[in-house]
Amino acid sequence: MSPQALALVTSVSYAVALVCSRLGLKYSTPTTVTLVSILVQNLVLWTAVFFLTGIPPVAWVSVTLFCIVGVFQLGVRLLAYTGVLKIGASRSSALQSINPLISATIAIVVLKESATALTVVGTLLVVAGIILVSWKAEQELLSFRWWHLLLPVGAAILSGVNHPIRRYALSLSNEPLFFSAFMGFVTLIAFAGYMTISSQEPRLVWNRRALLPFVCTGIFETFSIFLIVTALSIGPVVVIAPIAATYPVWSLIGAKLFLKDVERIGLKAAVGILSVVGGTVAIHLGS
Repeated sequence: MSPQALALVTSVSYAVALVCSRLGLKYSTPTTVTLVSILVQNLVLWTAVFFLTGIPPVAWVSVTLFCIVGVFQLGVRLLAYTGVLKIGASRSSALQSINPLISATIAIVVLKESATALTVVGTLLVVAGIILVSWKAEQELLSFRWWHLLLPVGAAILSGVNHPIRRYALSLSNEPLFFSAFMGFVTLIAFAGYMTISSQEPRLVWNRRALLPFVCTGIFETFSIFLIVTALSIGPVVVIAPIAATYPVWSLIGAKLFLKDVERIGLKAAVGILSVVGGTVAIHLGS
């Protein structure tokens, strides 16, 4: 499968994960879905490693870099799922999808990948979409606060940094399955540290109505993580990241179909989400 196709399936899978998480968050907390997702990732991917490939020889530089990625991935999850709770799956995913701008910038400056004028047009579309998504959001979200927008933006920044780090690490040791599993292990250790120092309440809330949506979240997020790491092992960041970040359109469709009683999405927000997606496609075409 081509890296572009892998990135597209990644975007759909991650969108499904966000929609599932929103269903479960009616009964539980972002911390709980984060833990369930991490546990599912470790269970699924380490099982695959032991049965399919075993522990491969890898460069220590790659291991170190994926340790950093694993810690950052905890931040991505916590910020993303809290954003889903506060402003909804569709809006949060749209703001989180600005990570290709960050990834592309790092890839161009550090990895010396190229960009064109169409990339700039795509950037402007993404920015315009973000403005539409966030403008007067309090009219559709009664509990909206401006700082809620920073949650998915923070997740986008961490994701944007992660992509080129993964790409460079995989160029040294091309073992996407092992590193996807290893990243989950590091994230689990980081989560234990987070729970030790965090005083945020409520923390873990176990409700059986949230269990199935959270397990589905973990399965689809694990799938998306493996796919994006695999795509980055065979394709450039400036091509992979924009396609993978088209998940807002799938989140929008999912929200319309399954979250009618949870999220209100007006025309302005819908246009903004589509503008973000159009921008990411333009970035891809210009790469």
